[in-house]
Amino acid sequence: MFLKKIVNLIFFLSFLPLLLNSCGTGADARKFPPEPEKRVQKNLEEGRGFRLMDTVKKNKSTNYEFASSNELWRASLDAIDFMPLASVNYSGGIIITDWYSNNQNSNENIKISIRFLTNEIRSDALDIKVFKKICKNNTSNCEISQGYNELIIELKKKILKTATIYEAQKKDKNFKPYKTTKIKK
Repeated sequence: MFLKKIVNLIFFLSFLPLLLNSCGTGADARKFPPEPEKRVQKNLEEGRGFRLMDTVKKNKSTNYEFASSNELWRASLDAIDFMPLASVNYSGGIIITDWYSNNQNSNENIKISIRFLTNEIRSDALDIKVFKKICKNNTSNCEISQGYNELIIELKKKILKTATIYEAQKKDKNFKPYKTTKIKK
């Protein structure tokens, strides 16, 4: 008995949308063009219809920005191109180099991490950290310290200057003059 009620309820609920579909206030056919394409266009202009993909696009952006189009990203990679990279994640907005040592002093290594806080070219767009590792007598007994504000400031200046140059080049390459239209009186 109980199972039969559940089956009847499911059956009724499955046909309910079909029953309610015909409900409406009616429309004057003279106000709408007979061609389907024109009707669709008119409804969209008036904000009456909706497209399924429009609701999806509101929640998710389909504009993908690649690393080559981000001036800060490119400038950062150019500034540290002599260092080996340990981790690079464009979507996460972070670049981490591996420990780097020049040949002058093999006991001292530096590591740089650059975190992107925004894509805009501003002084507060980057969070740069520099770590220095000093090992004594080539042993595993190493001290790691963080800081080196002078190097951070110098690196940030170089990145921002290069990013500004890249942005200017991008604007020059993609510049298109505006079309002017004459106003009729």
